[in-house]
Amino acid sequence: MTDEGENAIRGAMTATRHYEFGRNWQRFLKVLNAERISAAEQSLKRMLHVEDLTNLRFLDIGSGSGLFSLAARNLGAYVHSFDFDQDSVACTEALKKCYFFGDDRWVVERGSILDVGYLHQLGTFDVVYAWGVVHHTGAMWQALENALIPVVDHGKLFIAVYNDQGKISAYWSQVKRAYTHYPYARPLITCMHIPVLACMRLLPRLLSGRLPSERGMALWYDLKDWLGGYPFEVATPEAIIEFFRDRGCLLLDFGPCADPAGNNEFVFIRPQAKSTPHGRHPAGERANPQVGSEGAPAKNDTIADTGPPFKNALTAQDE
Repeated sequence: MTDEGENAIRGAMTATRHYEFGRNWQRFLKVLNAERISAAEQSLKRMLHVEDLTNLRFLDIGSGSGLFSLAARNLGAYVHSFDFDQDSVACTEALKKCYFFGDDRWVVERGSILDVGYLHQLGTFDVVYAWGVVHHTGAMWQALENALIPVVDHGKLFIAVYNDQGKISAYWSQVKRAYTHYPYARPLITCMHIPVLACMRLLPRLLSGRLPSERGMALWYDLKDWLGGYPFEVATPEAIIEFFRDRGCLLLDFGPCADPAGNNEFVFIRPQAKSTPHGRHPAGERANPQVGSEGAPAKNDTIADTGPPFKNALTAQDE
């Protein structure tokens, strides 16, 4: 992480208190097993439309527990994992030590998606994975802009963002803020919302036969992550798809959330970049993100429309 990025992010975190995600993931590691790891691998294969990731470069932004870094490494990828939360970095390092001790094809370090200088230093990757990360940064749209920086031309960006439910989302934002800012109130907040969480998160999965997480995660730790996940931002699927369409990206696949308050999944293919500053890895080239005035992403009017927003598996192929 660059010094400039460290200072800027620490300033933002001082203004907005963050939930300690890493401590929750440390507890999750105690229930991690072969079945959960296999489910994570299948999740990657399904959404990325691949059978393996052999010799591809995989960047795990906000690696959390490290489960999906491990899944990508099991599928044959060169993996680079980073997280701003030091406890999350420790979780990922623990998984690497357990399953791939001393492996030079898996790098784990501390970093932030909001640190543009750091992202440029990383070079480019065939797959950039940021599942459930950008909406917890406190600067979601900038984080989405930055997520494109390390994607190689014709590479894939796999993201997941909380679904926008309007007033309901606003309510959960206040609950999450209270949970994060007042630790002594967490047992009460948890007890008050267990019935709501059961109806909102568990019942839809039970009725659809999807009670076991399709991503290998544990529901109890997911629920704790849900209550404490602050900062908290949301977006409609249409807004996310339009955002990346305006940057020339093609939608490869879309996975709607299992419950209304969950994450919508998207896999985009990055187009050919027009400018090509080099990173420290020669696998590809990248374009600098365009950002408009006052930090708002600038629209690229030179890119053609890529078609209906919810058309899955567009016919565009990696070149």
